[in-house]
Amino acid sequence: MGHGRTFLDGKIICYPPGVKEITDKITNDEVVKRLKMVVKTFMDMDQDSEDEKQQYLPLALHLASEFFLRNPNKDVRLLVACCLADIFRIYAPEAPYTSHDKLKDIFLFITRQLKGLEDTKSPQFNRYFYLLENLAWVKSYNICFELEDCNEIFIQLFRTLFSVINNSHNQKVQMHMLDLMSSIIMEGDGVTQELLDSILINLIPAHKNLNKQAFDLAKVLLKRTVQTIEPCIANFFNQVLVLGKPSVSDLSEHVFDLIQELFAIDPHLLLSVMPQLEFKLKSNDGEERLAVVRLLAKLFGSKDSDLATQNRPLWQCFLGRFNDIHVPVRLESVKFASHCLMNHPDLAKDLTEYLKVRSHDPEEAIRHDVIVTIITAGKRDLSLVNDQLLGFVRERTLDKRWRVRKEAMMGLAQLYKKYCLHAEAGKDAAEKVSWIKDKLLHIYYQNSIDDKLLVEKIFAQYLVPHNLETEERMKCLYYLYASLDPNAVKALNEMWKCQNMLRSHVRELLDLHKQPTVRGVARAPPEPGSGQLWRREIARKLANPKQPTNPFLEMVKFLLERIAPVHIDSEAISALVKLMNKSIEGTADDEEEGVSPDTAIRAGLELLKVLSFTHPTSFHSAETYESLLQCLRMEDDKVAEAAIQIFRNTGHKIETDLPQIRSTLIPILHQKAKRGTPHQAKQAVHCIHAIFSNKEVQLAQIFEPLSRSLNADVPEQLITPLVSLGHISMLAPDQFASPMKSVVANFIVKDLLMNDRSTGEKNGKLWSPDEEVSPEVLAKVQAIKLLVRWLLGMKNNQSKSANSTLRLLSAMLVSEGDLTEQKRISKSDMSRLRLAAGSAIMKLAQEPCYHEIITPEQFQLCALVINDECYQVRQIFAQKLHKALVKLLLPLEYMAIFALCAKDPVKERRAHARQCLLKNISIRREYIKQNPMANEKLLSLLPEYVVPYMIHLLAHDPDFTKPQDVDQLRDIKECLWFMLEVLMTKNENNSHAFMKKMAENIKLTRDAQSPDEPKANEKLYTVCDVALCVINSKSALCNADSPKDPVLPTKFFTQPEKVILTVHLPEEKSFFIPKPTGVLGAVNKPLSATGRRPYIRSTGSETGSNISVNSELSSPAGNRSRYVGDFYMGSKYWDVLVWGFLFVEEENIIWGGWQISPPAHTSKGHIPPRPLPGCMKWWEPPHSHG
Repeated sequence: MGHGRTFLDGKIICYPPGVKEITDKITNDEVVKRLKMVVKTFMDMDQDSEDEKQQYLPLALHLASEFFLRNPNKDVRLLVACCLADIFRIYAPEAPYTSHDKLKDIFLFITRQLKGLEDTKSPQFNRYFYLLENLAWVKSYNICFELEDCNEIFIQLFRTLFSVINNSHNQKVQMHMLDLMSSIIMEGDGVTQELLDSILINLIPAHKNLNKQAFDLAKVLLKRTVQTIEPCIANFFNQVLVLGKPSVSDLSEHVFDLIQELFAIDPHLLLSVMPQLEFKLKSNDGEERLAVVRLLAKLFGSKDSDLATQNRPLWQCFLGRFNDIHVPVRLESVKFASHCLMNHPDLAKDLTEYLKVRSHDPEEAIRHDVIVTIITAGKRDLSLVNDQLLGFVRERTLDKRWRVRKEAMMGLAQLYKKYCLHAEAGKDAAEKVSWIKDKLLHIYYQNSIDDKLLVEKIFAQYLVPHNLETEERMKCLYYLYASLDPNAVKALNEMWKCQNMLRSHVRELLDLHKQPTVRGVARAPPEPGSGQLWRREIARKLANPKQPTNPFLEMVKFLLERIAPVHIDSEAISALVKLMNKSIEGTADDEEEGVSPDTAIRAGLELLKVLSFTHPTSFHSAETYESLLQCLRMEDDKVAEAAIQIFRNTGHKIETDLPQIRSTLIPILHQKAKRGTPHQAKQAVHCIHAIFSNKEVQLAQIFEPLSRSLNADVPEQLITPLVSLGHISMLAPDQFASPMKSVVANFIVKDLLMNDRSTGEKNGKLWSPDEEVSPEVLAKVQAIKLLVRWLLGMKNNQSKSANSTLRLLSAMLVSEGDLTEQKRISKSDMSRLRLAAGSAIMKLAQEPCYHEIITPEQFQLCALVINDECYQVRQIFAQKLHKALVKLLLPLEYMAIFALCAKDPVKERRAHARQCLLKNISIRREYIKQNPMANEKLLSLLPEYVVPYMIHLLAHDPDFTKPQDVDQLRDIKECLWFMLEVLMTKNENNSHAFMKKMAENIKLTRDAQSPDEPKANEKLYTVCDVALCVINSKSALCNADSPKDPVLPTKFFTQPEKVILTVHLPEEKSFFIPKPTGVLGAVNKPLSATGRRPYIRSTGSETGSNISVNSELSSPAGNRSRYVGDFYMGSKYWDVLVWGFLFVEEENIIWGGWQISPPAHTSKGHIPPRPLPGCMKWWEPPHSHG
């Protein structure tokens, strides 16, 4: 029986034994003391103690009174809460409290006490834990389901538990919290939005970062209750995403963050939400689509996600956003692809086609990110990206935007270094990206300096890393060079040559700076026309080198980076030579590196040959030269030839510093000059000339026995001696010019060229491979080259030998290669000789003293080689012509030869010729801009000055025999337009008017080649008329004043005369100038041959000019007339058959130098003209209307 009695609503309150009455009359400490005993009593009771339950029922009701629930002492509140929790346990399933309001107050009171769980170090924490454990085990809160406003209690409970959980709690605390909350969710009738918000708010990134334990608690709770809570979650997202009711929850603005977190927790939580996202992907709002794409990118791309396979419709809809009209959406889609490729390689096939389209996206940022996406995945694992994806990156190395090109090039370089140099994924991966090295070096051919500089940087950092040890670095370079394709090798060689040239320029600049007068130069006043303007500017900047933000200093640093030989020094060359020796001995790792020993040796020699040009001082060691001597003794002709060339480039100090090498080298060079291959002989002679001081003696020891042993009956033994003799006579003309003259007269011309000792094979072929050409023809070709070299060495025509040689070469061209005309030589051999003769004339023309004596007839014969019947002759001749022109070695008139390429039946040849023209014209214009002194030589440099040469050349075309023949005129027009189209791409300095003026001025002269021959002059004027016709029809700017009066070459045209000019185009048939097209249009687009119109000139003899009337009037009418079909039509159209240009302009029709008044009545047909005083003519039509 308990002690301490009091009354509650007439019932006796019985306290446990030893517990006195608890009232507000006692102190808090006493209340706590007595409550602890009460707590102990209730803790020890169980549900089967019916007597005690009845005994203590009033006490249980008393503990729920306001005195206890509102008590300010937290210890009192805690003890009361523990008692109440036990009371719910003891009296379960029926609570002793019947009032709903009282129950609500009790559970809110208990919930508030649970906040004490936060401090695990509190002395009372165990009691708080007991309270939580009791509530969770009994599921006491489930009583609240009977209350109407139970949701308020649950929300408060959930918020409390999520707020108090922290990292100091053990797993038991978390489990009891989960049990408590999950029972409420799973045993209730549903989860309200407010209660759901109290869970979901812990998933938002901001809250997640503040309380990681609350996030983990919510995560586990959602996983445990997924079946029950999923419909509630679906309803929430349906309200916000589909119905557009963001007011249903304060978390509406975080829906996409919530979806991402819920998907990561358990995709089943979103079973009904995913179709809603598909709906959102098709929203009309770009920003909304962007948000959904960002979300789905995370869902599809997460590592363990199988959403793409589980929900194919949503995946396909998402892929469609790669083609979204909104740029940020496409950009986000592309960024996603990288994670997707890395986490889900099986989806690469789906992504490839969409990335292909985006790699050509008009937006630079998207193309850039496509590259980043592919490269990022490739660097993670090369197997993640297929060849097609790598191909997209390869294409972007030629993107129009520098940022994209740079990203593509750097990305490929990183892949190459990782998988080829470091071999991180084995041989298969290395083979997959082996093409990268070639592609990156090919980019050096691009015009942009940025591309070139980046290739240099990539080569130094990725292809052959400069920070490797010397032996490793050279091994890398050795096998890289051996495995490059021919174009990549050329690009790498060009890169080294450019760096070498830059080193040379910087060296000259430093030498200039060392001069004591440099600072004086910097302060000196400008001297107009002097060549020291640029020096003065540089010197001025050098004089102030310590400015903090001096861009000139930055340029100096940049130059040092480019010119520093970070790869090559004497030690590196020595290592390279040792590698090559190992390849020769068969002890190298050639096969393991994927290169055959022969290929490695040849490539190594070629590499050393290039480096001998760019880094000659690095070769100067006995060890290196000993290895090269070993190469000279090898049977491989190419290897020996390269070794000789290396000696030639680097051996300047051999004679003084390495006498042993010298004594070994001399007999080898003599042997190669006498009995080696033609290429070896050439290099041997040049090597002797370059590195020995007694070169005259050495060359004489070769020349004399060779000149005496020449025998035309054994042509196969002639080729090497002819090569050696030719180069000796060119290098030492003072010593050998006279002896060579007798060799030329008695043997070369008389015995070799003027005799056909063998009969060629009559197979009808126009060309044969080199190995099938007869030794006699090869000897004759070398004989022609010998003549040229001999003349180039002399550089004078005092003995008239050049005239004789030119006549001989011309005769060979006239006879089509069969100089003896005995018809014993085959067609393919004749082709070889024609090519040799034409090339010889072109080579002589590069020397000014010989260019002067080449007659127009000889020039024309040379030009016609480009129209040779043999394709290979045309091809090789055009290449030689272009090579000489682009180096500015040939006079400008030789560029006119390309006009004849319009006749070439092969489209590729015409396209090549056009590219050659573009390159040549561009180089000449750039040269004039960069060199102010070039203005004094405009006649030989300005591309437009090719027009008179072209006109004269076409006037003497053998195919142009009848000036009135329309078909022949059509060919002339095609040739003219072939050249003029490229020249008229830009109207620089009013060049159109300048070219027109030149053509007009030619009609005031006569043909200097045949000044008194009427037909020759008629043909010349006819070509001028066609040229004027073309210029007028293609340019509206040609009627402006010419910037200067053009100068015509006196070699081809006589001095201007005052003559009455007439039109030399056919009158009976029309001559059509086609409708203007873009000057950069198709190279070989066939031109219409119907309805050709002539260019009709006025007879204005008073001023002596030959300006056409229609060309003067076409410009003012430009805003009122237009070109339609065969006529220019304006406000009125006069439908008559007329000949010439027809302009309809308001009330007058201007046409080809004739003026016609608008008719009232006229019939179609011929209307006889009536002259008007002066130079104009007009007619008045009859009054009958036709």
